[in-house]
Amino acid sequence: MGSGIAPEHPFCAQRVMKIEDIDRVLSAIRRSSGLDEFVVIGSLSALGVSGDKLPPRMTQSMEVHAYPERDPNRAQEFSKEFGEDSAFHQEHGYYFDAVSPDLPTLPDGWQTRMVRQVLASGVKVKYLDSNDCAISKYARSEPKDRQWIRAGIEAGILSLPTIEYRMRETLFLDDEEQQKAKTSLVEDKLWFESLRARPY
Repeated sequence: MGSGIAPEHPFCAQRVMKIEDIDRVLSAIRRSSGLDEFVVIGSLSALGVSGDKLPPRMTQSMEVHAYPERDPNRAQEFSKEFGEDSAFHQEHGYYFDAVSPDLPTLPDGWQTRMVRQVLASGVKVKYLDSNDCAISKYARSEPKDRQWIRAGIEAGILSLPTIEYRMRETLFLDDEEQQKAKTSLVEDKLWFESLRARPY
């Protein structure tokens, strides 16, 4: 059975990230701005939830999607110094990607499920719950998003029943986005069933 997902070589070319990488860029922003509380969403939010248990495909990225928790509108201020093509990016191979809490498609209650962590530098971070993150990825359903999801399902980090339940509580951008997410979820349920049915 075909996976319906494009080859993953562009995604695998990305850097494998660690918590220390998130700490490096956010602590640099703290020194520059005085802000010390951030929210991390997107693929790398899983690092704050599952840490070293993550398969590499879930942490391959060059982007730390984040915003200051108490003043999200200031996120764009940091793009020149820490964003794409900045000196920080050139030195470290990854960058801060300014986002908004209104950007991703997420289920009701996502704010209450975030995981809190104080990094080694003292920066305080909240990470998006991994199953909530999966819903935002289903809404896009790009190849790298589907690869992230399947890696998480296979590793037992993501729960398809949880994702399916929360998807019912999600306000999608439009009918097309909702249908795309539902179709991708059905494909992954069939894929996972076939995976479990394979003889060892």
